Amino acid sequence: MDFLFNQMMGTPVWLWIAFLSFILLLMVLDLGVFYRKSHVIGMAESLKLTGFYVSLAMAFAVFMYFWRGSQDAALYITGYVVEQSLSMDNIFVMAVIMNYFAVPRKYQHRVLFYGILGVIIMRGFMIVAGAAVVQRFDWILYLFAAFLVFTGVRMLFHADEDYDVESNPVLKFMRKRFPVTNDFHGRHFLVRLPDPRTGELKLFITPLLLALCVIEVADVIFAVDSIPAIFAITTDPFIIFTSNIFAILGLRALYFALSAMLHRFAYLKYALSLVLIFIGGKFFVADLMGWHHMSPTWSLAITLGLLAGGLVVSLAKTAHENGKERRRLRAQTASAQMQSAQSDNTTQQG
Repeated sequence: MDFLFNQMMGTPVWLWIAFLSFILLLMVLDLGVFYRKSHVIGMAESLKLTGFYVSLAMAFAVFMYFWRGSQDAALYITGYVVEQSLSMDNIFVMAVIMNYFAVPRKYQHRVLFYGILGVIIMRGFMIVAGAAVVQRFDWILYLFAAFLVFTGVRMLFHADEDYDVESNPVLKFMRKRFPVTNDFHGRHFLVRLPDPRTGELKLFITPLLLALCVIEVADVIFAVDSIPAIFAITTDPFIIFTSNIFAILGLRALYFALSAMLHRFAYLKYALSLVLIFIGGKFFVADLMGWHHMSPTWSLAITLGLLAGGLVVSLAKTAHENGKERRRLRAQTASAQMQSAQSDNTTQQG
């Protein structure tokens, strides 16, 4: 049992096993117990689930504080906040994908569960590979930082662009290579149906599986931004992995709370772009100013400030726009009622 106390990427093996076992237990309870039967997840249930996962993430921050100290706890929280914030972009894309395939709300949890499971596995491989590369070539952190600045600037000027599901190469490949049903068949990803030409039973892909695959591909694309972002905050693989996993677990719960009101966060993408520019830019600023590193506490405070500003601006501006839209609709309704009354009066006089 001595191997359990060996160090793996700077952390005891037993702690890696304990953390992964805990995450596996959460996933088993989620699909196998609490959500075994498909149902529509409402706002109240979604907020409770979100609160549960945020509480777990903060409890782990307390553990980090007592185990490794305030600096590592601040790095973990910063990584978690950044990853959770960048996940907002994933929620926008997930909503577009779900609407494109017209996935019934009661089956969306099932799609997101397996989507998150795939994301955890892919992020794990990407983090391990990234840690190995950074350990051998530490100069690559500057490439990550430059890429984040470039991505942030690009996002700043293209924040209004929507995700184009139809042009997804995986979707085109699957539709071309595999038989796909036009209709949903309950909660199944695959279904056996008679072949239209031969009449023999054949395995078909349902739109539910297409939606899952497109979501997985979308996350790989987003990971290209989020993985360099977390490595620009810290190079500790355990902090990177745990902050990513807790953010991903909260993402699915957050989806059901926010998918119906994403329009209220229309300006948050600009704040996210500034966060990426800040995280990447502080590397070069630190070198110019002769700093070893920016304080994790200051980094966390600036990140939270940018996100809070984006959230306040989004809610304020969309509230004003919603008010104008409601007044316009009321005016249209009043005008239609007046025209209807005038038409009735003309008919009675005739």
